[in-house]
Amino acid sequence: LGLALYAGSLCPVGGATFLYHDYCVIGAGPAGLQAAYFLQQAGRDYIVFERSHAPGSFFALYPRHRKLISINKQYTGKSNSEFNLRHDWNSLLSHDRRLLFRRYSRDFFPNADTMVRYLEEFASLLKLRVQYNTAIIHVTLEKNERAWNGHYFLLTDQDRKNYKCSSLLVAAGTWVPNVVNFPGSEYVEGYETVSINPEDFAGQTVLILGRGNSAFETAENILGVTNFIHMVSRSRVRLSWATHYVGDLRAINNGLLDTYQLKSLDGLLEGDLEDLAIIKDKKGKLHITLRFYLENRNISAGIDSITLPQDELDNFATRAPYDRVIRCLGWKFDFSIYNRSLRMMPGKGNIKKYPQIKPSYESRGTQGLFVLGTASHSVDFRKSAGGFIHGFRYTTRAVHRLLENRHHGVPWPSTVYPITQLTNSIIKRVNEASGLYQMFSVLADIILLRENATAFEYLEEYPIGVLAELEMQTGRKARNALFVIIMEYGRNFSGADKDVFYYNRAVGEAQHAWQSNFLHPVIYYYKRLPTEREMRLLHPDWPLPRPDAIHHIVEDFLTDWTAPNAHILPLRRFLENCLCTDLRNFFAESCFLFAFTHQKLPPSCQQGYVRMQGLVGSQELRHHAVQAGLLQDYTHTDFSGDRPPDSHDGSQGIPVRPLQHLVNAKDE
Repeated sequence: LGLALYAGSLCPVGGATFLYHDYCVIGAGPAGLQAAYFLQQAGRDYIVFERSHAPGSFFALYPRHRKLISINKQYTGKSNSEFNLRHDWNSLLSHDRRLLFRRYSRDFFPNADTMVRYLEEFASLLKLRVQYNTAIIHVTLEKNERAWNGHYFLLTDQDRKNYKCSSLLVAAGTWVPNVVNFPGSEYVEGYETVSINPEDFAGQTVLILGRGNSAFETAENILGVTNFIHMVSRSRVRLSWATHYVGDLRAINNGLLDTYQLKSLDGLLEGDLEDLAIIKDKKGKLHITLRFYLENRNISAGIDSITLPQDELDNFATRAPYDRVIRCLGWKFDFSIYNRSLRMMPGKGNIKKYPQIKPSYESRGTQGLFVLGTASHSVDFRKSAGGFIHGFRYTTRAVHRLLENRHHGVPWPSTVYPITQLTNSIIKRVNEASGLYQMFSVLADIILLRENATAFEYLEEYPIGVLAELEMQTGRKARNALFVIIMEYGRNFSGADKDVFYYNRAVGEAQHAWQSNFLHPVIYYYKRLPTEREMRLLHPDWPLPRPDAIHHIVEDFLTDWTAPNAHILPLRRFLENCLCTDLRNFFAESCFLFAFTHQKLPPSCQQGYVRMQGLVGSQELRHHAVQAGLLQDYTHTDFSGDRPPDSHDGSQGIPVRPLQHLVNAKDE
């Protein structure tokens, strides 16, 4: 039987033999392993191809100075594992508690070697199907009507072995160094090969091209031994605490900003790198000039025959010669292995280093090809954390759920609750959910209301970019109104030029919640599912189309949205206004009163008291309710007079004592 199954997986095509799998994953980095975990848990036929001998090969080399900038918070004061993932930026998602990153390192900023070891054990302990030392060098399509997407993906490795799959998951990351070509660029050293020994830079003058974390990481390593360091880039420095984007400059690497602003020789410059030129003199020193000075000039004739900027402007900023120039410009996606039939095109503008994909993480050019991990960051570039482990572990899970529904008829996981649990369900999620917290403004919880709003269906962490396609992508019906819950920063709080430490930057009153600046929950209410046209016409600064109603839960210094008056009460009243119902919970005694005085009972009475469920009153509870103003105190009511004790008119509630008498009589 085993031989028969193996033979059945070998597909001869045009004389070549292809080994078939339903899913092929390219790359065994964090995203590839995360995808493999979900596929294995679902019992799917998959294979992961890794060019190196071990997973996480990127982290075996980068960052060059070995300190990660992803935080590894050991303690939060809470034991809730979902909440703790909000502050664990390195762990992948799994059912195995042994595979939490904090068990591998206690450092707040761990060493990259620890990440390599963690990924190796993640793959081995979970027995993921990874084929190492396999570099995929070519990917093309084969049209076939019987295939899931109308075509198969054909892959070829470095040994000319062939593979075929129905769905292709690209998790190869961005690993090709960005290189800018200009006259003299051959004198530039790359971040990927430059020495990491500070002594090699002792007494030297260094120019660094770039202004990201790799550039500042390199500067931080040699800051104490160089004459001075200059850093040049097209854009101004962007601090992560101002932009709230973890890919911008982190505080752990920004020592050069101190030495620049405190007048210690180092400095930052802005300029287009393509306009630069480097000339090497006879002593080996590197001189910076501008490209237009070299027009119609012979560089090989020597520096003496070339006009330098300081010849015309004697205080030109980079007039001093440099000993070394280092390129630290980041990385880009490798498009070279994909045949033109796949139409894997680079993005435009500042996302040109990533392939073009839809908000569902599927390629815009080829159905069935999904991009995962860092390479999928074009969906939320400079907006959220989708380019980093603590973000793409959730987007990878979302892609898996989309595939489960599309190819295997497994709907998006959901839970149905009675409407009385609506407030509690939202409060629980906004206080615990790590996916909403990390992938703010990208992933959302969706609440689908059932007919007559007597119950609701709760879907977690759905990509809001494909909200209009919810029914098709999830297999769930959205026939009625719905709520969308996301986390957001204030509209005008994030930006490279923003002062995020200004006085009165925080909002504390519930009535001003819409002005909240820090990350906080926002609930959108739609009477119907937004259309694809509304999503297309969406303003670029807004995560969702204009809702029928919106509610901001006021920001909280502790990110603990459980305050009864500031958080829960305004939320409940918003939900009640949207649903035109009363979401309060009542004692059985109150429900009994409502049954005699109201035409319609509140949902908590319908789903509790009427079904002989709920909290039975006691003297202590009644006393507490009276003190809280929830019940009227009838204990001192004088029922003497002409009206009998059990009589009442329509405008008054039924006294407690007579009703208790009726209940006792019924029981008897």
